[in-house]
Amino acid sequence: MQPHTLEPYLAEHPFLKGLEPKHLKIIVGCASNVRFDAGQFILREGEEANNFYIIRHGKVSLEIFTQDRGPITIQTIGEGEVLGWSWLIPPYHWHYDARALELTRAIALDGKCLRAKCEQDHDLGYELLKRFAYIITQRLEATRLQLLDIYGVHV
Repeated sequence: MQPHTLEPYLAEHPFLKGLEPKHLKIIVGCASNVRFDAGQFILREGEEANNFYIIRHGKVSLEIFTQDRGPITIQTIGEGEVLGWSWLIPPYHWHYDARALELTRAIALDGKCLRAKCEQDHDLGYELLKRFAYIITQRLEATRLQLLDIYGVHV
């Protein structure tokens, strides 16, 4: 599927809905379809963050790794949700691992492409930052709840 055919899907996606048409065209120009097999890592903590993903089909586990307990799932995300915000905030490294739990199809958005476009058009950058602030808040809350569950008192 060519990027221009992604425009109707992206225009209606809740994360991007309401963007100015010129900003949507920029985003579509940085988009491509991708797929991940079950068990495949999509991103790894500490690696360079250059993409984000809109999950079209499948499930993805956001994980942190601990020496004592191995991988701990912080959140599971699925169809329609957005994966990855670290491409937007320096130093552009992933803060979690993300692994496909089943065959997962997504739209990958090239973060390097978008960072350059945001430098040229600060209104686009501001719009994306506002939208990602919500996702960052959700992930931090999920992490907090998971840590309460792990370290809380269990009777």
